[in-house]
Amino acid sequence: MLNTLEGILKQDNFSSSDIVKLLSSDGEARTLLFRKSAEVKEKYIGRKVWFRGLIEFSNVCGKDCLYCGIRKGNRNLVRYNLTDDEVLEAARFAYVNRYGSIALQSGELESPSVTGRIENLLHKIKELSNGELGITLSVGEQTPEVYKRWFDAGAHRYLLRVESTNETLYRKIHPGDIKHSFSRRMACLKYLQDIGYQTGTGVMIGLPFQTLEDLAGDLLFMEEFDIDMCGMGPYIEHADTPLIKHSGSLLPLKERFDLTLKMIAIIRIMMKDINIVAATALQAIDPIGREKAVKIGANIVMPNITPGKYRDSYKLYDNKPCTDDSAEDCQSCLEARISLADAEVIYGEWGDAIHYKKRLEG
Repeated sequence: MLNTLEGILKQDNFSSSDIVKLLSSDGEARTLLFRKSAEVKEKYIGRKVWFRGLIEFSNVCGKDCLYCGIRKGNRNLVRYNLTDDEVLEAARFAYVNRYGSIALQSGELESPSVTGRIENLLHKIKELSNGELGITLSVGEQTPEVYKRWFDAGAHRYLLRVESTNETLYRKIHPGDIKHSFSRRMACLKYLQDIGYQTGTGVMIGLPFQTLEDLAGDLLFMEEFDIDMCGMGPYIEHADTPLIKHSGSLLPLKERFDLTLKMIAIIRIMMKDINIVAATALQAIDPIGREKAVKIGANIVMPNITPGKYRDSYKLYDNKPCTDDSAEDCQSCLEARISLADAEVIYGEWGDAIHYKKRLEG
């Protein structure tokens, strides 16, 4: 296995079967994979980590995804919407503390009022930060016209996770209706890229029904689509979701965690200069999960700056960490953690993906 893996890691491109072998690695072979991905990160990114201050401004969602704790059908959830002032106060915290960028995230809603509100918030955030705060949006599927309005208002990155690029698997983890269309989600990614956003996507790892071949296909899709940012995390069950009935057939959490690290390592080797998020979900399984991701390939961390009283109501999965921390606690904790991972937080910079700049240059 070790000789095979060494041979694969010397190649310029990976096939699906190559990736499956890398995902199956353990022991010395796994160490070799992580060493290679760390070397690639060091060469193309350095030991830098950028913060994206995360503002989860609403848990109201129009979708009913079968894995998600804030799905429309979850009647046990207390719904909330931050006021505009609360969003702006969180953005001001990020600006004052020189985070460089924020990420605005919510459930998926499509309406003129939502479009107008986000557009207005974008203008105000740019104004309060003298244009210095970078802004990532993660608010789901919209029309090209809406995406363009938000882009023109100041958003320049967009994360739209597809969760699985295998349409058959996608259908198994979503309701079979027009609101949960695989083809529309894929089309939205293309709209975002064409408009000019730094475009990010990602998948869940360790889903029911998922195979290593599915995960290999996910990575090859990201490479072919030429993404600028990647946000992947382990699938963690939520008790108030339909997929919980399949929990007995899942990989153990530790294996889902390990598989996620291998996915991060492989995409770093495949797409050397993209931005890769160290997902908070990793910390739900391993107390130093995010640090481990930073060591082997990730370069983006998202401190939660949502007002504390709302955090417990934005649980996409059970056992979400840091819901009791203040924004200040989160910052000092992550600084220390990233230092332990032999990396450095870069303040006052947007931290745009090098890949994006190269892609625009053609």
